[in-house]
Amino acid sequence: MQAALGVLAFSFSFPATAWALEGFGPWTVTGLRGVLAALLAGACLLASGARVPPRSAWPGLAAVAVGCAVGFPLLSTLALRLSSTAHSAVVIGLLPLATAAVGALRAGSRPPRAFWLAALAGAAAVLAFTVQQSGGAGLTTADLYLFGALLLCAFGYAEGGRLARDLPGWQVIGWGVVAALPVTALTGALALAVEPVHWNWHGVTGLAYLAAVSQFGGFVVWYRGMAAIGVPRASQLQLAQPLLTLCWAVLLLAETLPATALPTALAVLVCIALTQRAGRREAGRAGRRQ
Repeated sequence: MQAALGVLAFSFSFPATAWALEGFGPWTVTGLRGVLAALLAGACLLASGARVPPRSAWPGLAAVAVGCAVGFPLLSTLALRLSSTAHSAVVIGLLPLATAAVGALRAGSRPPRAFWLAALAGAAAVLAFTVQQSGGAGLTTADLYLFGALLLCAFGYAEGGRLARDLPGWQVIGWGVVAALPVTALTGALALAVEPVHWNWHGVTGLAYLAAVSQFGGFVVWYRGMAAIGVPRASQLQLAQPLLTLCWAVLLLAETLPATALPTALAVLVCIALTQRAGRREAGRAGRRQ
């Protein structure tokens, strides 16, 4: 149940970003959501009596900070100024594939050929979608932002998953957003001085959601759910996240879905399922060899 709540929580992130941009500039959104998330995470870490991680964990926590607390929030926010939520949801639907690929490379493992074929097929589907959406002109600036966000978040997720073997998962993201606080605080302060602020219900609600849920609270229930039902079952639930975001884009933002958005999202979903199936088969063979 908690893993499903985590997926549901993250599926609102892009609509919440679109709302936040109605009141704040993209750099302000990135800085303030990071500061608020760090304050919340810091309070939770103090209340739980969490110990400061050992020195060996901080390079990984720096990757979490750069990828999940700064890079992805900033680049995805910049992309959503130029692109629709629906378009962005399809592109970011590649995140599980990218995370699996980065994790495999980082761990030095050798997934089977079927894994890489499915991953490449998913990437090709999204690339074709982005080119079609640009009228054949190639990748747009928004697409470049999204692919950059995708890669940075994949590294952050992969390092976070590695660290979660030794630290509770919620502490990994907690220390990650706290580590990013000097950067997010400086970003927020500088941005507030130059970007206009329009106080409105959508802007404040979107920013609050991004800070409290997308950047911290959602990870708490997500990691607890993974611990309760296991990574394979939890990751299956995550397949629904891009499709849920497409639904919220229509229901909350009144966006019109491109004709190819849903088929592309479904194609990516199938590719992710195939990579997971190939990975489980390889893990089973490795277990039998031992």
